[in-house]
Amino acid sequence: MSVLESIHIDGVWRTAAADGTRKVLDPADATALAVVAEGDAADTDAAIAAARRAFDDGPWPHTPTAERAALLRRVADLLQRDREEIALTESRDTGKTLEEGRVDVDDVTNAFRYFADLVMNESGGRVVDAGSADVHSVVVHEPVGVCAMITPWNYPLLQASWKVAPALAAGNTFVIKPSEVTPLSTVHLVKLLVEAGLPTGVANIVTGAGDPVGARLSEHPDVDLISFTGGLVSGTKVAQAAAPTVKKVALELGGKNPNVVFADACATEEGFDTAVDQALNAAFIHSGQVCSAGARLIIEESVKDRFVAELASRAQRIRLGRGTEEGVECGPLVSQQQLEKTEAYVASALAEGAALRCGGERPKPSEVRPEGGYFYAPTVLDNCHRGMRVIREETFGPILTVESFSTEDEAVTLANDTEYGLAGAVFSGDTARARRVAARLRHGTVWINDFHPYLPQAEWGGFGKSGVGRELGPHGLAEYRETKHVYENLRPAPVRWFAG
Repeated sequence: MSVLESIHIDGVWRTAAADGTRKVLDPADATALAVVAEGDAADTDAAIAAARRAFDDGPWPHTPTAERAALLRRVADLLQRDREEIALTESRDTGKTLEEGRVDVDDVTNAFRYFADLVMNESGGRVVDAGSADVHSVVVHEPVGVCAMITPWNYPLLQASWKVAPALAAGNTFVIKPSEVTPLSTVHLVKLLVEAGLPTGVANIVTGAGDPVGARLSEHPDVDLISFTGGLVSGTKVAQAAAPTVKKVALELGGKNPNVVFADACATEEGFDTAVDQALNAAFIHSGQVCSAGARLIIEESVKDRFVAELASRAQRIRLGRGTEEGVECGPLVSQQQLEKTEAYVASALAEGAALRCGGERPKPSEVRPEGGYFYAPTVLDNCHRGMRVIREETFGPILTVESFSTEDEAVTLANDTEYGLAGAVFSGDTARARRVAARLRHGTVWINDFHPYLPQAEWGGFGKSGVGRELGPHGLAEYRETKHVYENLRPAPVRWFAG
């Protein structure tokens, strides 16, 4: 298998300077999908230098807004042209179903179109009333400069778009490092940026490990902003590395997301069915490998037993297999490491007193195809409590824990009892109660009677250890800008502050 030239620096596709390579594995059967270049600090320095030149001396930061927006729209069109190819790549690389891959491409397309529209609809700046007709005062926004982007393995193309689209809309240049586990769709995206006519040096990609590539991006003095999506431990290291150069830092570090279900949401058979179905979606989409997964079911005591029994019954019937196969509802975990982590979390929960309602093991060979993949059965753990590791930590696997409550205040206390604060949901047939509880939840996104949908025009990010900054929406664009106040004296005259 030949080595893919997956490093793009200053308009040239290349292999790694030190000839390093890495196999990209298909998580459904652990076979090699591709061999990509494994970059190092030297490749990273070269990419940063190219982005620096393109920003300081190139045309992109000064390109009219209409032209930047037009390029983003061309990229969106190219994404739709290659929709099936990219979706297949994403499915095979991450293990998710092909339909999920198609949805991802559509969401990425929408992100590029949204930021194109957003910058086109802006005015020339915010005029500030200085209290004098002799003064013209305006606040304007300029690009930050060279942006470093580090993206995760679960939604590689989607998370790349949330960074690349606003960065380009604002006039920045960038270096992106996709996860070494799932880099292929991001390589494709950079190729589309080049095809769309982005000037040389604006978009650079270095495939490789977090150390050294991500570490070098975080610490480099010529990087003006670092945007990272991933785990808390790695995100903390990024922030520490960035601190000495006082660069802008944006972090999305996952969550431990509550799904609060009140008994009144289950008062009718339709309501009960909907709440159970949404709990399944919340926990098991993409095998639970979602930063906003509703991995904590917090359910009112009076309906818990019936609800959990039905939930476990349906979870057992989720069809596992290769994501590209017809009828498959859930694919494998992304890697052997993630599979072993999932097993360890379940073992610790059972040792701490959780009751296993379904799953809790790798499926038997007769239950899933192909064999040899990183599959784990959707798992429901009942009778859980806050002292358990599986409740406190982000598991990133097909594990749903169950806690119960008796009062509204208790439900809110449980839902907020986490170091994270990315997302959460409330299911209730009482609109006033649902909105009241939503207002009390300390999470960046709160759904009412739904789970998982997001809008490119609405900000995404979390409270607490879920990170700092926001992606998407107007604030997602603002992350990639500096704010400047220009004060113009229209009738300059001596001040005479000093007599001499």
